[in-house]
Formats: sequence, C-alpha cells, structure tokens
Amino acid sequence: MTAYPPEPWNLAGQAYLSVWRVPVSELPALPDGVEPVTVGGRAQVFTAWIDYQEPGQLQYHELLATVAVRGKRLSSSITDIWVDSEVSLDGGRALWGIPKDLAALDFTHGRTFTASAATHEDWIATAAFTARPSLPVRMPAAFDVVQMLDGRLKRSPVRAKARPRPAAADWRLNEHGPLGFLAGQRPVLSACLRDFTIVFGG
Repeated sequence: MTAYPPEPWNLAGQAYLSVWRVPVSELPALPDGVEPVTVGGRAQVFTAWIDYQEPGQLQYHELLATVAVRGKRLSSSITDIWVDSEVSLDGGRALWGIPKDLAALDFTHGRTFTASAATHEDWIATAAFTARPSLPVRMPAAFDVVQMLDGRLKRSPVRAKARPRPAAADWRLNEHGPLGFLAGQRPVLSACLRDFTIVFGG
C-alpha cells in the first residue's frame, strides 16, 4: 500500500504561470529522445507556482519549470520541480517519473500574489504576480507530460480547466541555482490561472 493516491490525480487550486523564450544551448537536460519545440533557435519554457487546494485530493505548494517538447499533441517535459509534500514527491516520481524535490515554499494570496522557494542549501526564486482585468471565461486545456520512468519514456495525459487572467509578473532568480538559466531574462507572457481543476495521469 502506497501513501500516495493511484493515478489519475484529481487536483484543484490556483496557479501563476510565466512563459520564457530560452536559447536551446542554455536549456537544462531533457530525457533521451525528447526534443524541444523551437522558434528561431529558442525553446519555450513555462514556470509556475501552484497552490493545490481543496476539493482536490492533495493540498500542497509547488514550483516547476517545464519545456515545450515535440509530440503528437501539445507536450512538455518537467526539468525542475519542488514541492512541500512528501506524498506528492513520492507519487510524482513513482507514477510519472517527475523529478520532484522538497523545498520550503511560501505563498501569500491577495491583490498581488507573492511566492518564494528555498531549499536548506540556498534560495531558488521569488516572484510577485498582479492580475489584470479580463473576461471570466473558463477555458479547457489538454496536453502530455513526457518524462523518463524506469528507463523508458512515459507520456502522461493531463486535462485541465481554469479561468486565465493576464498578469504582470516580477521574478527574482538565483543565478547560481537550478533556475539560473532564466536569470537576467524576462518572461514574454504571464498569467494567473484561477480556480483550476486538473486530472493528471490516466
């Protein structure tokens, strides 16, 4: 008997997303056989702070970086990810090959959302998001997460719905940390994904 729920995981909460364009030569390593989607020699990297809340199966905080990769449909591969839940860490690694690590994540919700992440060794990143006005439309999304699990590529389906709102985002990244490849850059797009629901895995 495992401590984490079997897949799929039904989760809910709030997410704060930024999109970056990164030279391919500066990307973190991807699994063997996985190729980034490139435009003009640059890949698309998505970073997100996620607050998993009730009524989802698990409640915890997360910071991740994922790279858009080639696939039959929209796909990404997670290169760096931190959570403050050992249940999420164990389940993510065992079920989908997601390289989760533990960190201290501090979130403050309000007109401006603020977040910070640090390990016992050093700080990783901080950010502040301020949502801009938008129509209250709930939008669906479907994509695959591609990771290496037990020496083989595993494609895990993800289905989600959220109310996206454009946002202004201010990131600070430890240039000597694992997200240092983004330091000195600015995201090309940021958004708040309000009241999302997600079904992760199949």
